Amino acid sequence: MLAGVATHAGPFERTAALRQAASVAGELVAALAALAPAVAGEDIPAESTSQSYFRVREVELSDQQAALHGALVVQRGLEDLCDAPLAGADLALEVAAMRQSVLDLTGAAPGTEPGPMPEPAVPEPGARAPLESVWSARWLIGHQVHVLFNVCAAVAVADAARHLRDDDTDAALLRLAEATVYVRGFPAAMNHAGTIPADYYLAAIRRTMAPPSTDIPLSGRQHRGYKLFRAAMKDLLTVLPQSYEQLVARNPELAEARGALLEADIVDAERHVTLAYSMVHLRRSIAQRPEGPDNAVAELRLMRHRRAAQYAPLIRFGDHYIADAVAGLRHS
Repeated sequence: MLAGVATHAGPFERTAALRQAASVAGELVAALAALAPAVAGEDIPAESTSQSYFRVREVELSDQQAALHGALVVQRGLEDLCDAPLAGADLALEVAAMRQSVLDLTGAAPGTEPGPMPEPAVPEPGARAPLESVWSARWLIGHQVHVLFNVCAAVAVADAARHLRDDDTDAALLRLAEATVYVRGFPAAMNHAGTIPADYYLAAIRRTMAPPSTDIPLSGRQHRGYKLFRAAMKDLLTVLPQSYEQLVARNPELAEARGALLEADIVDAERHVTLAYSMVHLRRSIAQRPEGPDNAVAELRLMRHRRAAQYAPLIRFGDHYIADAVAGLRHS
């Protein structure tokens, strides 16, 4: 199982820890592949332009196959993180969510990680791929990690809602905590994908996500994994609709667990705003109509405000200024 990566360590120690984690993930992949090989994704028709572009497919898998494909995503992500200049805080969040996904997909219990392993040898210098191909691959790898987190989070939130309906609060608390790990990993994975020069993104990558390179412009709304997560969150709040004050009076632990998940969801929206600004500045989204009033950052900021307004009464430190403003607009 994946152990933690010391994000406060020096560059060499951090890279060595990531290589070790990638090696462990590779051993897991090999063990799972020995049971049954991976499904060839290229043989499965894409159901959308987004699936085709990001090389993601949707198909029924056995538990072993799901674990294998999840481990492959984690392995590729860890290998790329050895070189990606991701901030230490985001690295910790992404690796934590990767670890949780491996635990969930393999059914392993927490605390079953192996003991200390010898440091991997420093590889001999060799031919390196051109930076442009590394950046293009990283854009896809980071998004695939994000998709994995989306799907795992959707399952965890749906499980929590089901346990609440069954009055199994302890099980619901566990799944809410695990879902929060994934949601905190959302912006970390997106920042991983975005650890490429903005100039390269604008010149080489952005144009590949819009006609004539694709049938339609790509946008986050087309990611089915994220739609599943949003649907699961909506269902959770139908099961647990009480205000923070009402819920904390009935079950403080449940109020805090729900609050942690909702706070992470708001922060994900906030960080999407700042990531978009760093990549495209004040340009319009490629999926926006030319005559629309907003640019990409403004549209993402509006999504953040709507989410913050919805969650304001449900969390301890709600954004009531935004909630009041949104309520006023609705009644004007």
